[in-house]
Amino acid sequence: MSRTVDDSLFTSDGTALLGSRCDDCGAHTFPRQGGCPRCTGASMTDVALAREGTLWSFTVQGFRPKTPYQGPDEFEPYGVGYVELPGQLIVEARLTENDPDRLEIGMPVRMEMVPFRTDDAGEPVLTFAFTPVGRS
Repeated sequence: MSRTVDDSLFTSDGTALLGSRCDDCGAHTFPRQGGCPRCTGASMTDVALAREGTLWSFTVQGFRPKTPYQGPDEFEPYGVGYVELPGQLIVEARLTENDPDRLEIGMPVRMEMVPFRTDDAGEPVLTFAFTPVGRS
């Protein structure tokens, strides 16, 4: 697998986000946590989160974020949204689409790994983003 923005965010094979689930109440978190924000339980289990979900809300980031943003020097607007992963949680994420006319609340989306920036050696550094499913 290529280098990622933070390997602790992903399953070891890089195919899914890595969250945690409370053994006491079943609440999910992302990123992983050592304690439950719902019931304050301390028994958490690592779980692969669903790769497909539903776009719950979105906007377009139209300007370069402030430090500590480490994206490319040439900024390109990008979509950002809340994605509901069924039976788990809602996660904030980049979207592969940045045209608001091509995004719709309730549309199905799928997680994929996408280039975020290049490192000092010129190699790509990947992050996750959700892409619309079934759209051309």
